[in-house]
Amino acid sequence: MLVVDFGAQYAQLIARRVREANVYSEIVPHTISAAEVAAKNPAGIVLSGGPSSVYETGAPALDPGIVELGVPMLGICYGFQVMAKQLGGEVAKTGQREYGATPVAVSGDGGDLLAGQPATQTTWMSHGDSVVRAPEGFSVLASTASTPVAAFAHDQRKLYGVQWHPEVKHSEFGQRVIENFLHRAAGIPADWNAGNVIAEQVERIRAQIGDGKVICGLSGGVDSAVAAALVHKAVGDQLVCVFVDHGLLRKDERRQVQEDYVKATGVRLVTVDAEQQFLDALVGVSDPEQKRKIIGREFIRTFEQAERELVAEAASEGEPIRFLVQGTLYPDVVESGGGSGTANIKSHHNVGGLPEDLQFELVEPLRTLFKDEVRAIGRELGLPEEIVNRQPFPGPGLGIRIVGEVTKDRLELLRDADAIVREELTAAGLDTEIWQCPVVLLADVRSVGVQGDGRTYGHPIVLRPVSSEDAMTADWTRLPYDVLARISNRITNEVRDVNRVVLDVTSKPPGTIEWE
Repeated sequence: MLVVDFGAQYAQLIARRVREANVYSEIVPHTISAAEVAAKNPAGIVLSGGPSSVYETGAPALDPGIVELGVPMLGICYGFQVMAKQLGGEVAKTGQREYGATPVAVSGDGGDLLAGQPATQTTWMSHGDSVVRAPEGFSVLASTASTPVAAFAHDQRKLYGVQWHPEVKHSEFGQRVIENFLHRAAGIPADWNAGNVIAEQVERIRAQIGDGKVICGLSGGVDSAVAAALVHKAVGDQLVCVFVDHGLLRKDERRQVQEDYVKATGVRLVTVDAEQQFLDALVGVSDPEQKRKIIGREFIRTFEQAERELVAEAASEGEPIRFLVQGTLYPDVVESGGGSGTANIKSHHNVGGLPEDLQFELVEPLRTLFKDEVRAIGRELGLPEEIVNRQPFPGPGLGIRIVGEVTKDRLELLRDADAIVREELTAAGLDTEIWQCPVVLLADVRSVGVQGDGRTYGHPIVLRPVSSEDAMTADWTRLPYDVLARISNRITNEVRDVNRVVLDVTSKPPGTIEWE
C-alpha cells in the first residue's frame, strides 16, 4: 500500500494504521509520477491530508495518470478533495469550517467503505474547504451538517474518499474505515506480519552483503540489537558487532550490554574504549545539532578504526569490511528531514549526522519500521524480553541530555541522577507503563537553593517521562506523586551540585522527546 503524502501531519500515522491492519505500507511524495507508481505495483493507494487548499496557486496535486492505473484508492481530507476536483466534482469554500469532533450521518448501508458502522458516528475533522458535489458516477456515502459530501465511492473503479481523518483515534470507527477499504473494497489480504518482514529482510541482506564481512554498531538498545539479529540470521559469522564506549553511557550500561547481548545471541562482540576521543571532540560545543553531527562523525571514525584492526587480525583473509549495520528506524529518518517534504527537526547521529566521507555501505534493515514493529520482530527472532522491552536510549547518549557543553564532571553528575530515576521507576513497577524517561541536566542554568542551612547555587535536573507508540507523537506520563517525591528527594540529597528537580509536562508535538 502506498501512502501519498501531501504534507500531512498524520501521513506516518496513516502508514501505521495500514500496517496495523496487516498490510505493508510505504510513504511516497505527492510528486510521484504514474510511471513510478506503476513500477512499484501497489495493491492500493491512500492519499493523505494536507494543509493546502486545492485552489491555491501551486497547491499539491496528483499525477492524473495515477487514477487511470486502476489501483484501488482512498482519499483522506485533502486527498479526498484532490480526488473530487481532478475527477470532475466540485470543491468550494463554504464558510463552514469543521475542526475536531464532528458527527457524521451515514447514507443507506454505507457501501463497502462504511459497512458495519452505525448511521451516526463521531469523526475527527480538520478542513475549511468542502466537497459540495461528487464526481459523476460516485455515490455519496455520508454527510455532516456543514458538508453535503463527507464520503463518496465509485465501486466499479474502486475509488473512495472521506473528509474526516480515520487514522486518528478520535474517529470512533476510523480503523474500521481503513480496514474496510483494504480488505473489502481493495481485496487485500491481511497477511503482513513480523514473520514476513524477517523473511524479506533476510533475503535483502544476503543479496546486499553476499559473502562479505560486516560490522554492526551495537548500542545495546532494541533497534541495533534487532538489526544485528536480523543480519546474523542472514549471514551468520560474517557479522562482528562493535560496541563503542564513548563515555556518554548511563551507569553500568557497558557491563549490561556485554552480558545481555552476548548471552542472548552468541554473536562476537568487540568493545572499543573511545571516551577520551569523544570528549575531546565535544570540547566547547553547546549547540545540539553540532553535538549530534560530531558524535555521528566520531562513531564512524571509531568503526573505521575497528574495521582496520579486524582486517589486520585476519591477515590471511584481509579483505576490507565494506558493510556497516545500523539500527535506523523510520522516525529517525523523518526527524532528520528524510521524509516527504519534512523539515529537519534534528539530525539523528545515524542519519543526518553521518560524515560526507563515509567509507561504509550501510545496511539498515529497520529503516522503514516503527519501534513497536521492531519489538515484534525481536520477539519473533527469539531475543529476550530484557532486550526487546528496553526503554529507548539515544545513540548520542547523555551527550544530548546535557543542555550545554559536555564534560566528564557533568556526565558523572547526570549518570548519578539518571541511575536514581531508573531505580525508583523500577521499584515502583512503572517500567512497562512509560515509553521512556529522559533525565536532563540543565548545565548552563543555575538556581538558588538552601541545603544544610546554607545557600546553594546548583543545577536543575529535568524529568521527561513520556508515553508513546512509535516516538512520532508522545504525551507526558502522569507518574504518581509519591514516586516523584522520592526521586526528587534522592537526587537533591545524593547528587552533588543539584538543588532542584522539575517535571516536563509537554507533549510531542510541540516538544520532541529528547531536549536536544
